[in-house]
This record gives sequence, structure tokens and C-alpha cells, in this order.
Amino acid sequence: MVVSVLEEMRIKDLGVIDDAIVELSSGFTAVTGETGAGKTMVVTSLGLLLGGRADAGYVRAGAAAAVVEGRIAVAPDSAAAHRAGEAGAELDEGALLVSRTVSAEGRSRAHVGGRTVPAGLLGELGEDLVAVHGQTDQQGLLRPARQRRALDRYAGRAVSAPLVDYRETYQRLRAVAAELAELTTRARERAQEADLLRFGLDEIAAAEPRAGEEAELAAEAARLGHAEALAAAAATAHGALAGDPADPEGVDAVTLAGGAHRALQAVRDHDPALAGLADRLGEVAILLADISGDLAGYADGLDADPLRLAAVEERRAALTHLIRKYADRDGDTEGCTAVLAWAEHGAARLAELDGDDDRIGELTAERDALRDRLAGLAATLTDARREAAKRFADAVTEELAQLAMPHARILVDVRLTEAAPDDEDAIDLDGRQVAVGPHGADEVELLLAPHPGAPARPIAKGASGGELSRVMLAVEVVFADAAPVPTYLFDEVDAGVGGKAAVEVGRRLARLADSAQVVVVTHLPQVAAFADRHLVVEKTSDGSVTRSGVRSVHGEGRVRELSRMLAGQEDSSLARAHAEELLATAASLGRRAAGGGRGA
Repeated sequence: MVVSVLEEMRIKDLGVIDDAIVELSSGFTAVTGETGAGKTMVVTSLGLLLGGRADAGYVRAGAAAAVVEGRIAVAPDSAAAHRAGEAGAELDEGALLVSRTVSAEGRSRAHVGGRTVPAGLLGELGEDLVAVHGQTDQQGLLRPARQRRALDRYAGRAVSAPLVDYRETYQRLRAVAAELAELTTRARERAQEADLLRFGLDEIAAAEPRAGEEAELAAEAARLGHAEALAAAAATAHGALAGDPADPEGVDAVTLAGGAHRALQAVRDHDPALAGLADRLGEVAILLADISGDLAGYADGLDADPLRLAAVEERRAALTHLIRKYADRDGDTEGCTAVLAWAEHGAARLAELDGDDDRIGELTAERDALRDRLAGLAATLTDARREAAKRFADAVTEELAQLAMPHARILVDVRLTEAAPDDEDAIDLDGRQVAVGPHGADEVELLLAPHPGAPARPIAKGASGGELSRVMLAVEVVFADAAPVPTYLFDEVDAGVGGKAAVEVGRRLARLADSAQVVVVTHLPQVAAFADRHLVVEKTSDGSVTRSGVRSVHGEGRVRELSRMLAGQEDSSLARAHAEELLATAASLGRRAAGGGRGA
């Protein structure tokens, strides 16, 4: 069932095109015309809609911008509809509207479903909607990596299911191997770091610093260093407050304050204001008496022991040494607190380093287990690919027999990748050391034996241009049976083919159109005769400006176009007879078409 159909493309000011609408439909559409015109009209336009590179050279001379719009019917539950919905796009009556604008300055804008989107989103949608095949794409399929992906696609779940487990195992193995390599190669550095940490922790443990101790020792050192001056000051202050017992006539502050308080107390009842002053003076007298007592106790308890001062200074020197070595000089934390924080972090780091040996053992065991699991999954992938390769090769060979290559034989070589002698990541598989990558341990290559007795060679070397085109077509027809792409665009994929082979190419394209929409840019009437719909690109010129347009032909108009393609003469009776014969041949092969059978 076709779940996506490119219904039409609207093109304006693209190259030599003023304004054109290319209406398409499901089934097989052939696009013909003068050399190059069809390609410009269809391939370039579709390339822009699929996120291809924008080029100011695409804009028609004198125009401000080129615009390409496409209307694509998509199923609401399709991957393309889901991805477009994530970008905020909306379907219009079951169709996705896509547009691309290229300015004359080379700037590009893309819209999907009414939303402005990056051109990259068009490329993502294109992967689910359209497969473009031309000479450049054939060269891409000649690369082994593309051939491996093609085989995996054909194999289906037999490869895709174990490949998911393989990739997860492969990524975990890489992570474990990287961590293990770091631990083992940095063993000496880790040992040196651990020795430094142990020395520092032992030094701090021997000193036993306390948080805030530095400030306490600084205060005690200042007190002990000025003990005599402090004692003298305290004695003088005490004498001023409490008086000197050796001088009975002396005046002291406590006595004076007490006398003043008693004087006010005697008359306080006569004036509330004076009563308030009396209360305040009473408080002062009590405070002076308390301070006097404290000064006496301070002087008695003051220690002027030089031995204690020496001990304090020695302790301060030891703490300063630790602070200079281990405290964060850029931080605001108090010195001893910073030293203790370093010790805490150092102990945690030392525990981590001491645990590295255990960690190395754990990682080594995990690495070995992962390598065994990876080898098993790689073997599963190899077996699945080889089984699919046999089926795929037989199917393509059968198709080639119908494309005028009856003696050609396709082989798919699935072989293990030999590991280099110094490859430490190699795994043992079937008693051999093989290299592994994110897709397994296999190399895949398509081989072609064009005739009996000829050695099978890579298709890039064993096939001519025409043979290569037929091989690519046969591959796509086989793929369509396994996982159809909604729309195929073949850009002169029949180049280098003629005669009977061209007829068979047309048949195979028509067969592919049973499960997908097929658009073919062709110059072969044998191919165009099999189409359900025939579009002709025409060029016109007024002597100064060349323009192109597109029209649909059928009936007599189609006969004339095929005659032109056959002989260059629309009205030649021989060419017309040949054209009618081609259409009759297509119809006789049982292909259905609107309006009287395929090719009518």
C-alpha cells in the first residue's frame, strides 16, 4: 500500500522556468522532453524540497527569488507526519504542504505545514518520503558502507534486532576500555598523588588543628605578650574606681557616685524629674562597683608566664605552616577551617585512589565479559547477513535475467574484517582476530559476474554503464519487496540501455510502481511507454528569453511524443507505428492504466 504520494509541485522562477505546475499521481509517471529540461524541472525542484543545497544560480535571471512548493499526501500515522507534527506543522486534508524559497542572493527559507522550519528538517522528511536515484546515487551505492546498509535493510529484523543489542554492547565496551586504559596508563601518577595525600593527611593529623584555633591563639599571644601593661592598667583603673587602701584621704569614683546618689534620694519625692536622675545615678554606682570588682579579679588572674607565651607562639607557627601548604589562599574561609576542609577532600580522594586497584579488577572482568558478548552478537549478525545475502543475490540475479542480462550473476560477499596486528580492540571470532566497529565485524561488497566463466568482481569494476544502471534498478525492485519507499525518482537511471533491455527496464519500473509512486526522467521511449502518466517538458524562446513548461500527454499526443523520441519526427508513419507498437506491448503485459490500460 502506498502511504505517501507526491501529488504536485509548483515551480516559479527556477532557472529558465517562469511558472509551472507538475501534477503527479500514484503509479508510474514518465517525464520526457528535450535534453536537460526534464531534469531541471523535476530533479532540481524535488532536490530543493528535500533539503538540498540552495544556490543563487537556481534563480531565473531577473527574478527576485525561486519558489518550489510541493503537496504530498501522507498517512496521519506515518513517520513523516509524526516528525512534521513535532515541528509544529499541520496536515491539510491529509496532505503535507512543503515549500522552499531561494533568493537571488542565495538565502533560503523552508516551510512545512504552515510553519517556518530549518532546511535540515526537509532532509529528514525526505528520507521517509522520497528516494532519488541517478548517476551520482549509483556511485554512492558502490561504496561498501552503503552496500552493508542496503543488505541490513533487506535482512529486516534478522539483523536490526541483534544490531540494537550489539551497538549497546559496543558502546559500553568502548566506555569501559577507555576508563580502564586511563586507570592503567596513569598508575604512576596516581601513586604519586596518593603519596602526597597521605603525607599531607598525616601532617595534619599530627598537628590536630581545630576550627577557629588560629584566632584563639592570636588573642592569647597578644594578652601574654602585654601582661605587665595590662596588669598596670587594670590596677590604675581599679584604684580610680575603688580607691587606694593605703590613702584613707583619697577620693574614688564609687564613693563619689554613692554620695551623689544619697543626696538625690533625700529629696526625690519633691520632683519626678529629679527622681529619675536619682535612679540613673544609682545604676551608675552599682555598675562602677561591679567593674571595680571585675578589675580586681582580672588583675589577680592575669598570667605573665613566658613559657606559656613561647608555647603559644610555637603552636601558631605550626598552624601557619599547615595553612600555607593546604588552605585555599583564594577562599574566605578561616585558615584552620580551610586546612580541615582540605583534609576531608584529600581523604575522599585517597580512598578513591586506593580503590582504583579494585576498580581496575572490576573493569577488567567487565571488559572481558563484554568482549565475549560482543563476539557472540557479531557472529549472530554475520550469520544473519550471510543468509540475507544469499536471498538478496538470488533475487537480484533473477531480476537481471529479466533485464536482458540472463547470464549475469550477483554475489554478496560478507566477510569478517581482519584485525591489524596491533589492534588491541580486536575480538576472537571463529578462531580469528577480527576488527569490530559500531555495525559489527563484517565487510559487505556486491560482486557481479556478467557472464559464465567470468570472475565475480566488484560491481564498480565488473559492470559497464548500462549494466550498472540495470543492476541498480534490479536492486531497488528487490528492496521494494522488502521495505518500500513511498516515492522513487529515477533520473535517467536507464542511461546506456537500449533495445530489449530498455523494454525490460520499463517493465521493472512498472512493477515497482505497484507498491510505490515512481517518477522517471527518461529519454527512452521504451521506458516511457510503460508509464501510467506521461509528462512532457517543453522549451520555448522568443529570441531573448528561454522558458520551459510542462504538459500531460495521452492518446494521440502521447503517440506523437513517443514518435519524436524514436525518430525525432512526430508525424513519421514508421515512427508512429513503432510508438503504437510500444504502447501495445506495454498494454499486452497486463499493466493497468487509467483510460484504457497502461500505455494507452
